[in-house]
Amino acid sequence: MVERARPSPSSSPSPPSLPSIWSPMKKFIAVAGNIGVGKSTLVNMLCARLGWEPFFEGVGDNPYLKDFYADMRAWAFQSQIFFLARRLRDLRGLMDDPRSVVQDRSVYEDAEIFAKNLYRQGFIAVRDWKTYHELYEALIALLPPPDLIVYLRASVPTLLARIAQRGREYEKSIAPDYLAQLNSLYEEWIAEFRLCPILIVPADKLDFVANGDHFDLVAQKIQAKLRGEQIVLFD
Repeated sequence: MVERARPSPSSSPSPPSLPSIWSPMKKFIAVAGNIGVGKSTLVNMLCARLGWEPFFEGVGDNPYLKDFYADMRAWAFQSQIFFLARRLRDLRGLMDDPRSVVQDRSVYEDAEIFAKNLYRQGFIAVRDWKTYHELYEALIALLPPPDLIVYLRASVPTLLARIAQRGREYEKSIAPDYLAQLNSLYEEWIAEFRLCPILIVPADKLDFVANGDHFDLVAQKIQAKLRGEQIVLFD
């Protein structure tokens, strides 16, 4: 297994007009959302329920990470280019797999959330950002989008509580302001994204990990959206 806004009509690539490469029976869902919201857990739970394959992001093999954390301004561009190339390579492999899959974090989030955040903070220069984003738009225009993006929306207090609950040492230093910045970018992206249907899950209200009824509800709403129902809401 491999691990690791709506954009405006003028800047957003359109879905490919060629016939879909997917088997009529194959489905591809991407689970999106901020750090700590429960993406990986939901991916595993959905795959267990549906009998599909999980597809996880992998970040540990980025050769620029050590340099990036030592000097973000010098290495942010190279690091993000590597992540983009690896993500697209992995997505190509996903496309070639005949099985239905659930992906942990979409390729769109790499560019529209994390790379854009580095750019807005001044760690990526304007010229480099333009180059990066033009490459990103050109590449995703060649690839079919998911059948559905499941966006787990959660407030910063919920994110912090879940991060504390899972107890990962390297996440203890994540600042609330950083999570808030990412949340703002997620909301911008979701508001402008038009490449495929989106199901927004109110993760502040639904704890699908601890509450089986909540998970059943999320799974039912996902299946309804995949059947083509246009309006799918959580009461």
